[in-house]
Amino acid sequence: MSRRENVNKRKFLEKICNNNKNVNFYDLVAIIEAFGFFQIRTKGSHHIFARDGVYDLVNIQNEKGEVKPYQVTQFLKIIEKFNLELED
Repeated sequence: MSRRENVNKRKFLEKICNNNKNVNFYDLVAIIEAFGFFQIRTKGSHHIFARDGVYDLVNIQNEKGEVKPYQVTQFLKIIEKFNLELED
């Protein structure tokens, strides 16, 4: 990942921390993966992500290109709970 991509991801993370509405699905997937999560399955519209050492799963849905606000909040709580940081 280039330094510029890392800065953009940090700005995006800051943005979703302040406003969990109208979050682009693919942008959030990039952030989830930047925290070391990987997709383990898709069931219907649900995309499930896991990370080694983290027992909580991240579950998001692509609803017309956006993620539901409560799912953004759940993801943010997981990164706070496990004290996770963006990987370089």
